[in-house]
Amino acid sequence: MAFNSSAYLVFFVVIWLVVRAATGFSLLRVWVLLFASWYYYASNNHWILLLLLVTTQIDYMAAIAIEDAPTLAVKKRWLTLSLVANLGMLASFKYLDFFGSSAAWLAHGLGLSLSWTDLHIVLPAGISFYTFESMSYTIDVYRGHLRAERSWPRYAMFVAYFPHLVAGPIVRPAVFLPQIDAKQRLRADEFQAGLFLIFQGLLKKIVLADFLAPFADSAFDKPAEAGLFAAALGTYAFALQIYFDFSGYTDLAIGCSKLMGFQLPENFRRPYAAMSMTDFWRRWHISLSTWLRDYLYVPLGGNRMGSEWGVYRNLMITMLLGGLWHGAAWHFVLWGGLQGAFLVLERHFGVGRRPGSGIAGTWQWTSRAIAFHLTCFCWIFFRAADGTALREFFAAFLRTDVPMTVTAGTVVAAVIVAGGIILQQVGERWDLERLFVRLPIPVQAAAFAAIGVLVVVIGSGPDRPFIYFQF
Repeated sequence: MAFNSSAYLVFFVVIWLVVRAATGFSLLRVWVLLFASWYYYASNNHWILLLLLVTTQIDYMAAIAIEDAPTLAVKKRWLTLSLVANLGMLASFKYLDFFGSSAAWLAHGLGLSLSWTDLHIVLPAGISFYTFESMSYTIDVYRGHLRAERSWPRYAMFVAYFPHLVAGPIVRPAVFLPQIDAKQRLRADEFQAGLFLIFQGLLKKIVLADFLAPFADSAFDKPAEAGLFAAALGTYAFALQIYFDFSGYTDLAIGCSKLMGFQLPENFRRPYAAMSMTDFWRRWHISLSTWLRDYLYVPLGGNRMGSEWGVYRNLMITMLLGGLWHGAAWHFVLWGGLQGAFLVLERHFGVGRRPGSGIAGTWQWTSRAIAFHLTCFCWIFFRAADGTALREFFAAFLRTDVPMTVTAGTVVAAVIVAGGIILQQVGERWDLERLFVRLPIPVQAAAFAAIGVLVVVIGSGPDRPFIYFQF
């Protein structure tokens, strides 16, 4: 039941009406949202709900046991149980085939005899996201940053909450749990902001991302047939496609939550206006980058190392694992490694520590252009399926025998790419959401109607799942 489907529209409206009617009845609202979330998660595949319930139960019990444990040693044992259970399930469903085939490939390279047959295990939707959320809960309780939640339905609702369940943002329990019992009063400006985000998300996904998708697919899936123009357009198209697709999902998740009285964290902050790769990671998938910082980079030692080489090591480990989090394939690891290498270089040369400080005029735009093109370069490794596709894609930039074909579609795609980049620069100066909320109601209604027409007309094509559903 994707956010961009009519089935979800009906589902959400019904749940929203019931939740609004239950305002003032906290426990009833919790159970309504819990059952609604389970129904949403099980709507495509019933068995994966069992996995979600197992994760919920283990971490619910582990957190209480950690808080009640008489000694630090006992606390560590319960935390270890939680981490092993979460990472074990994630590894089994997402990485078992990857690790097995990689081990067989390495053994073959060393002249050893080792075979592996892929099990083709179905990846449960959202497992990477809710596993990280659930792990952060037990870790925070162990650190003493959070009290264990004694109400099972409240904790279960936190884990299963459907707007962000499948593709984030990754929500911290300390942010979400206190909102459950808060008075859910929906102010007019929050209602308008929620609608703005919902329609903006639909526009990004259905009108923009899905329009750019064929140009990216054509270049990356058939690189041997592409030339310089097609490869360049495919690179820029994918960069904007993945942004519109993922940030569109986030807009829908945050917008739907606003209408139900919950505030989810910001996940994107105009990433293509970044002035360095370090700045990019302060703006892109913020909930993941801050999670990796707080639960991986800092425990490794972070910046508090005896030498700069120790900091470089921590950056590389964090980004390599961040790449692997995106998918069980070597091109994701390579993408993470490139990101880590750029972060190391920027730290070494003092780039990106204070974005915007003392930077103005031409150099500001130059730094943004460099950061954007480095990001696009990295996206090539993210999108190319394997080494052969990667080699052929780079070869396309040198191929001169393929004529440049300009169609109405390529012109529109180029305009969308350029417009998307320009709007991010504009957003650095003006808060478009706040400006929209201040517009007269008839103007807002006209904008919503126009977007609705575009969504219906353009959305009549083949359905395209959100890109981050696969992670």
